[in-house]
Amino acid sequence: MASEHVSNQVSLTHHFLIAMPAMADPNFSRTLTYICEHNAEGALGVIVNRPMDMSLATLFDRVNIALDAGETGGHFSRQPVYFGGPVQTDRGFVLHRPSGEWQSTLRVGDDVALTSSRDILQNMSEKGEPHDVLITLGYSGWSAGQLEWELSQNAWLTVAAEPEIIFAVAPEERLPAAMKLLGVDFANLSDVAGHA
Repeated sequence: MASEHVSNQVSLTHHFLIAMPAMADPNFSRTLTYICEHNAEGALGVIVNRPMDMSLATLFDRVNIALDAGETGGHFSRQPVYFGGPVQTDRGFVLHRPSGEWQSTLRVGDDVALTSSRDILQNMSEKGEPHDVLITLGYSGWSAGQLEWELSQNAWLTVAAEPEIIFAVAPEERLPAAMKLLGVDFANLSDVAGHA
């Protein structure tokens, strides 16, 4: 595999992208995005801190899967669906742990995966698993070299992802929590960096 030595590309798979305050794109202003795949062809991620005005109960109803309001599906029903990004906003994506075995899954980290097949929703309904989920409509995509260019323009800060921030922290606390991983307070982050 000599080709690996040719490319000096840094993969940001399993990293957080933190939108800088100067981010002009309203899709990404004040967002925390989890990168699920990043390679020479581009990057794919989901925004993890932008809940929509839709519950999982409503989403399950729309796809005709009964979400048990009892013990099995009860902890899911009140969870919000998230805006995952501006690409394919009519499709659902399930960020989850453990990764498990599903029809259409992109494995991201040791136990984190992104699944877009219906079987995972069926399993959540019937067995209440996987327990840790974040469901988005849409995803965020970058073509080859685009994310690298945006990083060079100081549009994002990056930090290795901590799954607990996605699955165990309230949505409005996720961005500040990711900033803390960098040792930066979001309130003090200046948007003058790189605008010389």
